Amino acid sequence: MEWLNDNAQAISAVASICTLFVWVFYAQLLYNGYVRQRRPRVIINRGRGIGVDAICLISNMSSEAIYIQHLVAVLHTHKSSYSLDVVEYQQRGGEEQKNEQQSQETSYRTHQGPLASGDYLNIQSFGDIVNQVKEYWEIDDNQLQEQNIQLEIRVIAIYGSEDMPTGASRTFNLDLNASPNHQLIPASVDTDRLNSRGQRKRVLEWAKEIETHKAR
Repeated sequence: MEWLNDNAQAISAVASICTLFVWVFYAQLLYNGYVRQRRPRVIINRGRGIGVDAICLISNMSSEAIYIQHLVAVLHTHKSSYSLDVVEYQQRGGEEQKNEQQSQETSYRTHQGPLASGDYLNIQSFGDIVNQVKEYWEIDDNQLQEQNIQLEIRVIAIYGSEDMPTGASRTFNLDLNASPNHQLIPASVDTDRLNSRGQRKRVLEWAKEIETHKAR
């Protein structure tokens, strides 16, 4: 007790410092949890099928809804890279398509719009996406038979009240000459999240390029 009384001030200072470290540790945990909840999380994956017949799924794993602004498919070949906004697509099958007098405007649908938290979006099959890019850019069939072709899917979205768009990207190795199981293989294990300020500037440039291309 005598030693405690003699060193009370030093012990009190050490205890205060330890308490401060504990509070900083818990504050860091709370901040990390808040940032994790506020950070958008979009997953691009395959589903319901194999090869190019598999459908492209966009899943929103964020804590809040996101607004899908653009869905861009980029076909990387040896000759060049061909990009196309596939947020709008042509409705296939059904009674509407049987009516030959149906206008072109009503035969098209759009994926643009809000996507709730925990919900997913079925764009179309990867084969349909490739054909859409091919027809738009009039790509020769021989180019698609080459090796080391890649299909990149980009998502440009608005999250919460943030001004700058957020994005996600995933690349798939494409080999139309391989067996169905090896026609479409993800180049990475997970989807690339584009949430940092520098990455969001790049996503904003993607959106500007799309709008500029549409205005031509």
